[in-house]
Amino acid sequence: MKHYHINIFYSEEDKGYIPDLKYCSAFGSTEEEALREVLKAKEAWLDAAKNEGKQIPKPRYRPAISQIAS
Repeated sequence: MKHYHINIFYSEEDKGYIPDLKYCSAFGSTEEEALREVLKAKEAWLDAAKNEGKQIPKPRYRPAISQIAS
């Protein structure tokens, strides 16, 4: 399964945390709950797109992870 960077932010309008992930919608009263919900939504969307033969977009953003030599 593809890896997508997900930003989660507090929405004053929704009074809860929501993710910023194209094609997926989720909500949580905490950041952790919103993340759990969007991961479920992402998996469901990717499965549905694959089953319907839709093109799955490539991840656009990958944060750089640097390693510190000891």
